[in-house]
Amino acid sequence: MNWILLIIAGFCEVAFAACLGKAKEAAGNDVYLWYGGFLITMTISMLLLIKAAQTLPIGTAYAVWTGIGAAGTVLVGILVFKDPVNFWRLFFLSTLIISVVGIKFVSE
Repeated sequence: MNWILLIIAGFCEVAFAACLGKAKEAAGNDVYLWYGGFLITMTISMLLLIKAAQTLPIGTAYAVWTGIGAAGTVLVGILVFKDPVNFWRLFFLSTLIISVVGIKFVSE
């Protein structure tokens, strides 16, 4: 169950990073909505990370949480914000994902 919470926390980390990106592009009162979304998703992410870390090793939980957040944010950047795509970005993104999956499988 705590692995599921940790994965959801990682997705919330992606969401709060995306909210920051959208806030940068927004104008007027929309900026406050995106910052509000940032605060809400950041809070949920942190609370779920805290809950998951109660039973999972902190090093593993944090590595998986940040790995999901980093990989997801790169993908959102590419798909939503039109960040550049090239071989090396995709290569290192795939090594990050493989590393996070590997950490999960070698953890008890």
